[in-house]
Amino acid sequence: MIPVESIGQGIDREAKLFFEEHKPPTDLIFDDGAEMESNRHRIAMTVLIRSVEQGLANRNDFFVGGNMFIYYSAKQIRNQDFRGPDFFAVLGVDSNPSRQGWVVWEENGRYPDVIVELLSPSTANQDTGKKKDIYEQVFRTPDYFVFDPFEPNSLQGWRLDANLRYQPLVPNERGWLWCETLGFWLGTWEGIVDRETATWVRFFDESGNLVLLPEEAAQQQAEAAQQQAEAAQQQAEQERQRASRLEARLRELGEDPNDLTLNPNHS
Repeated sequence: MIPVESIGQGIDREAKLFFEEHKPPTDLIFDDGAEMESNRHRIAMTVLIRSVEQGLANRNDFFVGGNMFIYYSAKQIRNQDFRGPDFFAVLGVDSNPSRQGWVVWEENGRYPDVIVELLSPSTANQDTGKKKDIYEQVFRTPDYFVFDPFEPNSLQGWRLDANLRYQPLVPNERGWLWCETLGFWLGTWEGIVDRETATWVRFFDESGNLVLLPEEAAQQQAEAAQQQAEAAQQQAEQERQRASRLEARLRELGEDPNDLTLNPNHS
């Protein structure tokens, strides 16, 4: 007969082993020293992040990140396969910006709601193959897009259907793709950002207006204020000219405008 104490010790050992095997790791890596493919890739990522932060500024329940690790399983960690997407957004979560990465088991099991990968010759096959499968089958990310910053016509997108399978998004007449989760269009825009002229992937609101970067919004506000000031100045000048013409007409009629001003009952 096996002593009761030995049985208890055996159960304790098994429980301990199970816990050790399944407990979330605490030694996560959040920086592997890898850099973006190019400066244009870096700018493109920053544009997406900062424009969504600006576009959702009236909310306090979202998080956007880019080129950050997303940890979602112990197996993934053991395989050292945890490079995150170039851009992702999660809605309905704490907007704490100090996260070093996105750790699913610390976020109540939440995965990204929107992902954008910036393609390059070295990542294109993975971004449209293995990673796309992970985003569809593991993350269940509703909206997934890819774009090569050096190929203006490379924008593609998919959305999960009722069977949780990705279906290609159909572009509108402008070539834009609808991101239902964010309520924005994703399309291309030609212009200068951080002193680089290129075709950038940008978000647009439902009416087709560009979702501005903070500095673009500030410049727009400054221009609007300047236009208002110029309009006020123009109106004041028109009033001055009108008063001058009236004064001249009164003098032609033999009236002294100063007397009329001082004596409103003058006849």
